[in-house]
Amino acid sequence: MSGDTPETPGGKGGGYLNRTIKKQFWLSVEEDELLKEKAGAVCLTEAALIRMLIRGFAPKEKPGMEFYRSMHQIAVIGENLNQIVRRAHTLGFVDVNRLNHEMETLRAFRLAMEKKYLEPEEIAGWR
Repeated sequence: MSGDTPETPGGKGGGYLNRTIKKQFWLSVEEDELLKEKAGAVCLTEAALIRMLIRGFAPKEKPGMEFYRSMHQIAVIGENLNQIVRRAHTLGFVDVNRLNHEMETLRAFRLAMEKKYLEPEEIAGWR
């Protein structure tokens, strides 16, 4: 693991845990390469990956460009729907309830995609 000092709390509520216990262990060259590869694949430091695994979560690999293109497309659609809703309120002739329902459906789809591609999965039996 890299770094000789523990992480310290950040400003305004932090977000970091105050880590005061240092652990050292030996890895083979192959294990070191695997750790680096796996940490890079999930865009985490080696230490952050190990801490996540200890807590019982397996992070997902960074999604491909298709995911980001899809997320951008969904955001554009959401913006368009929002403009329609604002105009409907102003002009008063569009079914606002239906448009709000569609926006909620879009939001739920986006959250489902984020969960599928980004949220770490809990490892069974770790808690």
